[in-house]
Amino acid sequence: MAAAPPPPSCCLVALPPHAKDGLVVFGKNSARPRDEVQEVVYFPAADHEPESKVECTYISVDQVPKTHAIVISRPAWLWGAEMGANEHGVCIANEAVNAREPAAETEALLGMDLVRLGLERGSTAKEALDVIVALLEEHGQGGNYYEDAGSCHSFQSAYLIVDHEEAWVLETVGKYWAAEKVTEGVRCICNQLSLTTKIDAEHPELRSYAQRQGWWTGEDEFNFSEVFSPADDHLHCCAGKDSLEKQEEGITVQTMIDILRDKASGVCIDSESFLTTASMASVLPQSRGSPCIHYFTGTPDPSRSIFKPFIFVDDVKLVPKAQSPCFGDDDPARREPRFQEKPDRRHELYKVENHWFR
Repeated sequence: MAAAPPPPSCCLVALPPHAKDGLVVFGKNSARPRDEVQEVVYFPAADHEPESKVECTYISVDQVPKTHAIVISRPAWLWGAEMGANEHGVCIANEAVNAREPAAETEALLGMDLVRLGLERGSTAKEALDVIVALLEEHGQGGNYYEDAGSCHSFQSAYLIVDHEEAWVLETVGKYWAAEKVTEGVRCICNQLSLTTKIDAEHPELRSYAQRQGWWTGEDEFNFSEVFSPADDHLHCCAGKDSLEKQEEGITVQTMIDILRDKASGVCIDSESFLTTASMASVLPQSRGSPCIHYFTGTPDPSRSIFKPFIFVDDVKLVPKAQSPCFGDDDPARREPRFQEKPDRRHELYKVENHWFR
């Protein structure tokens, strides 16, 4: 039986010379089940006790001595994030993908947990990548991507990890992974594996694993997406990349927002099953003395949502209107068997904007 298609999200980055004024411009549309609520949440930097644990969506992992301040957009039922940024100008977003190896249904770390963990622990894009792959090696990935008691929807994960100077595309299959460094131009990742023969870092056993599975002979040039993509997955150019490349040079954060709002291109999703439930756009100046500005919708459908700016400053004030109700240990997502009920997770901003546009 063919695996269910992953939600058709889109992550994009533009670096000089395509981005204007030496900036790095990042964007993500998060396509999720239509009725799912995303919240925008800020967590301050924190120090942690030795040998303490952090409880992620399904499992707990060892905490680190210090975590960075982060702002994230996340489905309100889980611990991790679809996308976000930290105080050091690192932005991460992930994509659910299918691969030749079916994703594990056993509860482990979700790709979205790894987004948040990378932001909390990495002060550069490469540091965040190293954090993600180390946790992947130790704990694996798996579990239900949706708040759904009726069926387990599990996927492999791909990530776009960006800072002031560069971007990394990280794609994973189980604990195995490959990554490409991007230092100029534009890049987009969608819900397919996209790495080919340009691989700048990889799991030490990646190629031997592919050979053991009979997916690569060892004689041809190693092409990651050809080796690990499902047989029925035909690599196509991401609609977002087409839109970015048409801009040539001079891409700004407004350009990125316009692309994220574009339904005709397929970047903005509004289908029977999926909706772009939240969006993010960020502008990262190359000078670390200038502030990064991160724009979040916190509401569905960017074509009719306002992108609200966020800047990391001292004494950030929380914005409760964009935060969903907290159900604590009584949350059906935390009790086993999970998801036996679906509580009302709508926050005030969601209620107001959805009512306004009906």
